Amino acid sequence: MSRTFFEFARRNLQRNLFRSLLAVVGIVIGVLAISSMGILGNSLTLSVTEELSTVGDSLSVIPHSGMGSQFGGGMVQDKITERQVQDLRRIVGSNPVIPFYSTADRIQVGTKSGVASIYAMDPDDMPKIVEVEKGIMIRGNSGILAGPRIADQFDLKVGSQIRFENGDTQRVVGILKERGLGFDIQPDYSLIVPSRWYEDRNDEKGYDQVIIKVRDIDEVDTLEKAIDDRFNRREDVLDTFSSKEILSSIQQVFGQISTFTTAIGGISLIVAGISILNVMMMSVTERTKEIGILRSIGTLRSEVRQMFIYEALMLGAVGSVLGGLLSFGGGFLISLLVLQTTQYLFHPASLSAIALGMGFGIATALLSGLYPAWKASNLNPIEALRYE
Repeated sequence: MSRTFFEFARRNLQRNLFRSLLAVVGIVIGVLAISSMGILGNSLTLSVTEELSTVGDSLSVIPHSGMGSQFGGGMVQDKITERQVQDLRRIVGSNPVIPFYSTADRIQVGTKSGVASIYAMDPDDMPKIVEVEKGIMIRGNSGILAGPRIADQFDLKVGSQIRFENGDTQRVVGILKERGLGFDIQPDYSLIVPSRWYEDRNDEKGYDQVIIKVRDIDEVDTLEKAIDDRFNRREDVLDTFSSKEILSSIQQVFGQISTFTTAIGGISLIVAGISILNVMMMSVTERTKEIGILRSIGTLRSEVRQMFIYEALMLGAVGSVLGGLLSFGGGFLISLLVLQTTQYLFHPASLSAIALGMGFGIATALLSGLYPAWKASNLNPIEALRYE
């Protein structure tokens, strides 16, 4: 019997083909909007997570009042002493500890001049935090490593001579491999010099920041607590920031952005639902007499409801499948335009956005058909037969 009413539903949709197609188009647009926005949001989250996670799991340690020192040096007097660095080494065991100075200086390269961010660290620590693409690592107390972005800005090459504001000069021995945004330092836009040269030049002792490269992600929380217990028992002396915590916060923010963009796409699906409701209500009105005949020959109310629900489901299923297929194209174009890459299109999180859009499309169609189905099943058979 169910198959009979399914055929009735299919026949009615074919009889009003143009109207049915318009309802399907509404569902297609809604599913396409939800899925495409979901793919964009997930791709954006995955892209940022991948870029930031390249720095590995690290702990940044700075003086308690030195929040700004990592962005310019000399902004506060507080420093991390050599003794504190040694204490940190004992606490973290075999995990690399990289102390460094952070400052900025005016430089001149040929006819070009400007301000450059500078990191000064022990040459032995440099390979632990950066990679050289051209040239070599610093092997003594002279030489400069230049980030790829600042190298482009000042046309730096291996062998280029850089003059500092006080007249000192150093040659570039290596151009760094691009690393992207990081939680610890930003080498792409900076110069890296030996710490001994920096100390002799500035007569300065005490580091601005210490980076601890944590090999085992499960140790991050334990090490943070151990550092806090050692240095901040009576008063706050050192602050620690975990890349794990910051990455988690960023993922949460971009997850909310993804949800918001998906919700925007959902608005078009609501409009599609209203369209289906309108189509179904018109169908009930046009078929009032037919419904009266069906009821008079013994058709149950549940069977009449079933017939109209089948119609709504068919509209939703066809529109959702088409919308899901088109979402691959929409997601491809949006990802290409916004992120300049489509590598995340077939990631499970992106594919789930398509499934979510299709599910919402079918659910919207079903909900939109419930009231018309209820109304049709509750028509008075006698009055329906008299309807003109």
